[in-house]
Amino acid sequence: MKRINAAFYVKPLSIYLIVALIAVSTIAGPAEAMFLPSSPQAPLTELFDRTADLAKIQNTLESKMIQQRLADYGLSPEKTVTKLNSLSDEQLHRLALHIDAVQAGGHGGLGFEEILIILLLVLLIVILVQGETAVRTS
Repeated sequence: MKRINAAFYVKPLSIYLIVALIAVSTIAGPAEAMFLPSSPQAPLTELFDRTADLAKIQNTLESKMIQQRLADYGLSPEKTVTKLNSLSDEQLHRLALHIDAVQAGGHGGLGFEEILIILLLVLLIVILVQGETAVRTS
């Protein structure tokens, strides 16, 4: 075991692996959108107000950020309205009920505080690794 620890590549390799693990775990990829799966519940027996549900969904779709994301996926406003009109009453009602609960995905990148925390953790790990090697050599 001492021979492995004394090898010249152990310290740089361990530091590289620590930094790579932190980088992979903190940097988020692009947000992706997909349809919510239909639940296996029995259909609701109440009547749906299609116009109110459409108004609520269209009000949400008027957001510039949502319009931009839909445009990124290749959906024009006309295609979006066509797809909304092709939904059944139950699907439309379910979407209108759950549209407020949909979480926004991702953010614009790492903020100053997050970068500072990562740098402090890397610095702490380097200091600890150097301290261990200094204790072993003396």
